[in-house]
Amino acid sequence: MADRGRFITVEGIEGAGKSTQMEVIGEFLGTRNIPVVMTREPGGTHLGEAVRELLLTPDNHGMATDAELLLIFAARAEHLHKVIRPALESGDWVLSDRFTDATYAYQGGGRGIAQARIGALEEWVQGSLRPDLTLLLDVPVEAGMARIEKRGRPDRFERENREFFQRIRDNYLQRATAEPRRFRRIDAGAPLEQVSREVLEAIGALL
Repeated sequence: MADRGRFITVEGIEGAGKSTQMEVIGEFLGTRNIPVVMTREPGGTHLGEAVRELLLTPDNHGMATDAELLLIFAARAEHLHKVIRPALESGDWVLSDRFTDATYAYQGGGRGIAQARIGALEEWVQGSLRPDLTLLLDVPVEAGMARIEKRGRPDRFERENREFFQRIRDNYLQRATAEPRRFRRIDAGAPLEQVSREVLEAIGALL
């Protein structure tokens, strides 16, 4: 039986540069012949991508916060069942653009849902499974918002105000402080080469 693979998640507010660093990590692991499944949340499966569309389309502005939370965990349950657990059990590494820390930050910090309610769903859907490493790409809210303004039509979350994203960033930082062994905070406002170097140092520590 293959050794269990490693589970790495990349977190951060909008405009933190997660997609860029996902590519950097994927290339790094590939050059070391480490099989890696690159995925994202919400998404990662046919059902998850359909839920992602529901969550991100501006047409669903005003969605009930409980509906938003439950949709996210429904997509996560499918993601775990179809992608994450099978890959880890076969020895592959899994690299995910967001996971449950994003739910605590966005739906907990941003929307104001009690952390305990999110925790109950986390235990139900995930059991004991947690990431081996979470990279928090931390960037000031103003810098992140300036980056997303250049992308074109904003999605349902990107249309939120500065205070919403500040609550999210604060929640992420609190989680990183509370779990220093799992989290690695990286200054995503630094030059790209420095950000990538720190990201790969953290990944290298898992090898």
